[in-house]
Amino acid sequence: MSQNTLSITDNRTGKKYEIPIEHGTINAMQLRQIKVSDDDFGLMSYDPGFKNTASCKSTITFIDGEKGILLYRGYPIEQIAEKSTFLETAYLIINGELPTKSQFEEWTYHITHHTMLHENVKKFMEGFRYDAHPMGIFISTVAALSTFYPDARNIHDPESRKLQTYRLIGKVPTIAAAAYRHSMGLPYVYPDNDLSYAGNFLNMLFKMTELKYEPNPILERALDVLFILHADHEQNCSTSTMRVVGSSHADPYVAVAAAASALFGPLHGGANEQVLRMLNEIGSKDKVGAYIKRVKEGEVLLMGFGHRVYKNYDPRARIIKRIADEVFEVTGRNPLLDIALELERIALEDEYFVKRKLYPNVDFYSGIIYQAMGFPVEFYPVLFAIGRTVGWIAQWLELLEDSEQKIARPRQIYLGEKMRDFIPLEKRS
Repeated sequence: MSQNTLSITDNRTGKKYEIPIEHGTINAMQLRQIKVSDDDFGLMSYDPGFKNTASCKSTITFIDGEKGILLYRGYPIEQIAEKSTFLETAYLIINGELPTKSQFEEWTYHITHHTMLHENVKKFMEGFRYDAHPMGIFISTVAALSTFYPDARNIHDPESRKLQTYRLIGKVPTIAAAAYRHSMGLPYVYPDNDLSYAGNFLNMLFKMTELKYEPNPILERALDVLFILHADHEQNCSTSTMRVVGSSHADPYVAVAAAASALFGPLHGGANEQVLRMLNEIGSKDKVGAYIKRVKEGEVLLMGFGHRVYKNYDPRARIIKRIADEVFEVTGRNPLLDIALELERIALEDEYFVKRKLYPNVDFYSGIIYQAMGFPVEFYPVLFAIGRTVGWIAQWLELLEDSEQKIARPRQIYLGEKMRDFIPLEKRS
């Protein structure tokens, strides 16, 4: 008997089964052989929310939630955030290795020269109401790119996939900035190819009457690092959505739009907005203790703490906390920071939260930084989507090249009525 097996005894029948173990998992289809009778469908696993089900094999991102470790292609997030740029990180995540100088120059050139939007796309965006949510505009416009680039449906052509990758990474900041300007009633700003990825984004957001926009280098770097921290995060809700939609061989634009739709939810990309609302509700540092008491009594939730995966301090939160100090030197200290620091101090010392392993996550400080930089709360999930587009594309590419992947089609446990005969309307009581 191999040691790399799981021995199962079905107490209903007394039968014994040997299930192979590979990479610490069992293949769920192996359970189907466990039956009570020949016409039995076979055993299934039940896992609401996929809390302990692996849907794919991946080489992109690794998380050790117990130790607070996050790796992109094997590189610690702390090293990448300190030494890399977002576009270099994007190359790493999508291609698997850090680029050479010539590879990076070519990569940067192609993305930079795909930042422009077709004028009809701009007209499409102008059709939204003045008060339309920026994320709704972003999602709809990304999906609309599918109609502008029908060649994207050639998903099995490596050159076509490469082109769509350049287009998506290049255009999402332009779409995001246009959504912001639309919500503010301001004219759209064209990309400036002389600027960095983050610098150009700031230009498209905030340029007014000046001939040449000069981004503040500290804010430019802070935004670049925030994009890095959001680039990928294993099989979260939006990434899983990207893979599910991609498994039907839909083009990458509608798949990214679907992933962004999942990100829009307050439990995912909208979580930092909830943190900001919580801090505003608390109001001042001296009221933190009273709010903590309400959390313990189940009256309110402690937003920005805890994570499905991390049972330790989210490594991204440590980096963002450090960036916050640099940003506030430029923008002035955000008064909400004092509330946040006091909230974190109490939570990390209080037995109630320590026992439950509730540590600050990436959303806890990012919203405070975004507010200090002048972004409205409605724009936060759009900022998240810009960085995460890279991870979505990488996951989509990996899916297409994985021969084990099939179209996503989960099973269900049917608990409804058994088969019954239809009764005509006139005979029903």
